[in-house]
Formats: sequence, structure tokens, C-alpha cells
Amino acid sequence: MKETSHPFSTLTPNFIMDAVESQGFRCDCRTSALNSYENRVYQVGIEEEKPLIAKFYRPGRWSDEQIREEHQFCLELAEHELSVVAPWVNPAGETIFHFDGFRFALYPRQGGHAPEFDNDENLVILGRMLGRIHSIGAIRPFKVRPTLESRSFGHDSVALIKERFIPEEYRASYTAVTDQLLSAIDAAFANAQGVTQIRAHGDCHAGNILWRDGAPHFVDFDDARMAPAVQDLWMMLSGERSRQLVQLEQLVKGYTEFRDFHPGELRLVEPLRALRMLHYSAWLARRWEDPTFPITFPWFNTVRYWGEHILQLREQLSALDEPPLELP
Repeated sequence: MKETSHPFSTLTPNFIMDAVESQGFRCDCRTSALNSYENRVYQVGIEEEKPLIAKFYRPGRWSDEQIREEHQFCLELAEHELSVVAPWVNPAGETIFHFDGFRFALYPRQGGHAPEFDNDENLVILGRMLGRIHSIGAIRPFKVRPTLESRSFGHDSVALIKERFIPEEYRASYTAVTDQLLSAIDAAFANAQGVTQIRAHGDCHAGNILWRDGAPHFVDFDDARMAPAVQDLWMMLSGERSRQLVQLEQLVKGYTEFRDFHPGELRLVEPLRALRMLHYSAWLARRWEDPTFPITFPWFNTVRYWGEHILQLREQLSALDEPPLELP
């Protein structure tokens, strides 16, 4: 697909500045693209003010109501003095703006660097912040945003790959391992007694947390949804099991200062990791006609990729057979 045929190709510097100025700002002609693939995000210079971050939403992904619910969650957290980067609200109380076929939102610029997940003190601080976020998230549910579950993240992802992407020589192997994975994931969720779904960030990897002045600032709630609390913790765990246990202990130490943590959720860590693996592959597949994706992810959809992906899925299937992490 040619660049000119994709909707995002219209996001020229002039278009971006015109959109921002439609909300009453005066741009200083400086725009720079930031790393973002699902949507498009730009830093835009503003005359005599700090730059703004303009986020243009991928057409068709979310409804206005779903975007507005994400924004309201961020604003609710900010009202409780939690360090999240919430959208700018115009004098009419709106946070979603329309310009020539695009929906966009404006955010203050937040500096910082990725947190150090190997730093125990940082993990305690992150745990405290997540405990506070989840305390607010548990007050009420999302009404229109989705729930993290195995149907859309797992079964639908596998169906897409089998239908349009998996090479014929790998079809049998992919089908065998994903059938076993999905069965194990479904069983894990069915047996997760006492686990509740709350409003969660949903995508708490290092790139969505900016560390500055000894504190984390959570950004990009674009994947916010109803999910188990552990969804926002497990991505901070890495390394061998012994190291993950130390990391988990520090996170939960901070977390439980503000909210109880249900230890039964630890049984979902590896199933959630497996769902993310399946969903990530399908996400790349769904976006493959976006010209940015083949350029940024040239290794995807090669014979080598599918062979390595199946190997990773087999290793993850073995991980699901291991005893879950436990708190001391």
C-alpha cells in the first residue's frame, strides 16, 4: 500500500499545526514526531508557552465514548493528585477534538526516563503508585471500554494469524501449540477464584512510565480497560524466577500500603503473558498495511519470525505448567 493511500499520510506539519491552532493555541512552527505506532503523536511548539503533545487517534479503533471514558479516568486520577499525564480540557469541558476527519487530544509535555525495574526502592514507589491508581480504578467500572479476556486477545488473534499469515509449513505446529495455550489460558481464567476486574492502565511497560525527580509519571492510557490488578504489575517482572520473586515482593510491599493485593491473581501472570504474546503478533498483522509497520518491524511475517515465534509459544506453554509466583 502506498504511503499516500493511508489516512495518517495526511498528517503533515501544516495539518498538525492547523489542528492544534483550532483549539486556540498559536504554534511556533516546530513539530517533531514521537514514537507511536498505534496512533500518531507529535510534540508541537507553542508561542510563549511550553510545547504540547498532540495525539491523533487511529481512525476506527475507539469510539468517542471509549476515548472520553479513558480521559475521564485520567482526569479522575489527576484530581486525586496522582502523577498521570491527563489530557488538556478546553473551556467547554471537552478533551476530544475533531479536525478534518481526525480525532485528537492535547497533553502537557512530561519529561523523564524509563524506570529501573531492577532498583528495589523504585519498585516500592511504583507499587505505591499502582496501589493508589487501582484504589481509584476499583471505585466504579468502565461502561464502554473493553475487558481484557481470552476471546479477543487470544482466540481472535490466533484465528487471524491462521487465516492470513502463518506459512503453510508452520501451520500444523502453530495450530498445535496455540490450541494448547488457549486451553490453558481459558482454564486459568476460569479457575481464578476471587479475582475481580478493575479499571486498569492495561499496558504498564517501561515506555509508558516516565521517571523524574524520584517519582514515576504514568502516561498513555490508550489501552486502559477492565482487567485484573496484576495486569499492571507483571510487566515489571523480569529475569529468573528468583529475581522476579524479589521484584514482586517490593512491588506488593508498596502496593499494599494503599490497597490489598489478592495473591490468587499471581496464577494469572503467565496466562496474561501468553495472551500478550498472541495479541502482539496479531496486532502487527492487523496493522501490516500501515506503511510505518513494514519499515519499523521488517522482521515480522518472515519465515524466520514464525519459526522463532512458535518456539517462544512452546516455551511459554511450559511456563504455564510451572508453579505460579508466590509472595513470601
